[in-house]
Amino acid sequence: MSSQTKSADSTVNEVKPSVRLSPKKQAMALLFGGLLPIIAFTVVEELYGVIAGLVIAMIFGVAEVIYEFIRYKKVNSMTWIGNSLVLGLGGISLISSEGLWFKLQPAILEFGFFIFLLGSWLMRKPFLVLMIEKQNPTAPPFIKVQMSGITLRLSLFMLFHSVLATWAAYYWSTEAWALLKGVGLTISMIIYMMVEIFWAKFKISKVSKISQQTK
Repeated sequence: MSSQTKSADSTVNEVKPSVRLSPKKQAMALLFGGLLPIIAFTVVEELYGVIAGLVIAMIFGVAEVIYEFIRYKKVNSMTWIGNSLVLGLGGISLISSEGLWFKLQPAILEFGFFIFLLGSWLMRKPFLVLMIEKQNPTAPPFIKVQMSGITLRLSLFMLFHSVLATWAAYYWSTEAWALLKGVGLTISMIIYMMVEIFWAKFKISKVSKISQQTK
């Protein structure tokens, strides 16, 4: 093989891009990260008991990570975090023969979001403000003020959901607990964001009217 052919082959290998997750897929991963193992656990636990449900859920967790790596050449951070909790808490549940630890996975994940969002707000570097500045460095100050408020309120929303998920893990049936994780968080998040969008539009419209009156 000539040196030119080797050079061409190396060039082709260098330019092969890794498949990146789109923003839509990243948002879906945020909402549904670790959901597949929970569905598997719910179905199998109902039919064959807690131990069988935990084993199947952990297998599905590993399979989800492998599939995403093969499909996209990388694994989304939410998939890593969600399934790491599935495997860790699933292992503890297997040792103790109690499914409670596994059921606490959604609550722990949501509490982590609460700490992250509230921490960024307390450090005066609200996460959503940083995202806005990254996407649009020229964003007006009042937009940043709105994003700062949303960061705080979203953290409190996650805290509320974490407390609710903890209560569900202890006192609800497995089906009701899984429904909260799969449907409850999604629907409540959509409703919450719709309210935030409506309020933000109202505030922006009010600021625009005031600025027009002062001209």
